[in-house]
Amino acid sequence: MDLYEYQAKELFSKHGVPVGPQRVVTNPADAVAAARILGLPVVIKAQVKTGGRGKAGGVRLARTTGEVTAHAEAILGLDINGHTVRKLLVTPASEIVREFYFSFLLDRADRTFLALASAEGGVEIEDNADTLARVPVDAVGGVDLAKARDIAVAAGIPETAAPVIVRLWNAFVAEEATLVEVNPLVSDSNGDIVALDGKVTLDDNAAFRHSAHEGFVAAAAEDPLEAKAKAKGLNYVKLDGHVGVIGNGAGLVMSTLDVVARAGARPANFLDIGGGASADVMANGLGIILSDPDVRSVLVNVFGGITACDAVANGIVQAIGFLGGAGKPIVVRLDGNNAGEGRRILAEAALPGVVQIETMDAAARHAAELAGV
Repeated sequence: MDLYEYQAKELFSKHGVPVGPQRVVTNPADAVAAARILGLPVVIKAQVKTGGRGKAGGVRLARTTGEVTAHAEAILGLDINGHTVRKLLVTPASEIVREFYFSFLLDRADRTFLALASAEGGVEIEDNADTLARVPVDAVGGVDLAKARDIAVAAGIPETAAPVIVRLWNAFVAEEATLVEVNPLVSDSNGDIVALDGKVTLDDNAAFRHSAHEGFVAAAAEDPLEAKAKAKGLNYVKLDGHVGVIGNGAGLVMSTLDVVARAGARPANFLDIGGGASADVMANGLGIILSDPDVRSVLVNVFGGITACDAVANGIVQAIGFLGGAGKPIVVRLDGNNAGEGRRILAEAALPGVVQIETMDAAARHAAELAGV
């Protein structure tokens, strides 16, 4: 789970990382009220889970209440890399002496943790990749003051940042994050080290150990279909196409998305029903997809393995019965264990709007045609 900047800084503050005061608002009037409390000048920042906010006009300095109003009105509703701005973060403007980049992350390739740091911060790190220090962190040894100083020296960051680096590590470990990033980490006019920004990715697999993380879930920003699917325990991701996709196994679903795209259409979703395609699971999956107004046709692509194709076919029949009909054309491709029996069950059911195709490519092409693309 990715956090908004203001959430990341709340988490940092919990672990003693200096972040400074902040206010989260959703309208220009509240932005002005926040600016009066914090004191002008202030920085107004779009709260979206993507980068490139500054370049998109989502971060602005306001010296007067009039500028606060104008900037808030300009940023709210702004589209930044496909993310619509609905919240703003208002913070006091800082007197920055130096800017740095710092992060801890899970290095999956080397199966360890990694500190990335640079004496050049405040811009996209790719722009200063040649200044980036990469320091492996032992999972057992962790980061104490001595290790933090080594990281700072390697990156050309003042050693006075070491205590903050230790606290960032503590946050990374205690919250079971896969990424903790600060850009910029700054030295201000008082000589203090402050995190002016924050990016955190929490490990969803550890969520059961962190009930407090539920408070970070932004229901308003979550796609309603994804929220509905999550409540039903489905592995579903909303996409921007018109062909709904259901498959069993992440690899097969990804391949199905590819063949749909190759057929000239765009998939409307990723939905992996897993190995047990019961009637309930199929009904829930079809129900989610068929309720998507963007979906014009559905492709069910199942390779029978642990779950035989006859069980899948019975699940489809019962699912459509549960739903009271499909309402949109459904293309079914069954292969693998008991595929012949599964096809027979669907043929005898003669479900309106359901057609069977034997190969994945042909099924994708037909689903694309039914979607009118």
